[in-house]
Amino acid sequence: MQHTGTQHTMSEEMNQCIQNCLDCHRSCLETAAHCLQMGGKHADPAHINLLTDCATICAASANFMIRNSNFYSQTCAVCAAVCAACADACEQMGADDETMKRCAEICRRCAESCGQMSRMGSMSSM
Repeated sequence: MQHTGTQHTMSEEMNQCIQNCLDCHRSCLETAAHCLQMGGKHADPAHINLLTDCATICAASANFMIRNSNFYSQTCAVCAAVCAACADACEQMGADDETMKRCAEICRRCAESCGQMSRMGSMSSM
């Protein structure tokens, strides 16, 4: 366990998941701005909503973990699902767009770590 500036300790995995969530939050917001500038299929409202949903749930999940909320495993489960959907959508936008590829990679990393946090949190509440 690693001591942070807060009143509790966090595992290395949780600290990494928090960082992945914050990275994904930023990437999705930057990618949404990129998509709006690109126009066309990139600016489809459903795609922009998914990017925004992903950014929002990533920020919320990081917040829940930082506070060691009793509900972080639930937010992480939703975060993993939204990040996976967002990664799929970004990959479908085109393999030649570096911004979309980068967002998909970051979303996949976040989906994996949030999935692990969700399972860890569920086991500790048993």
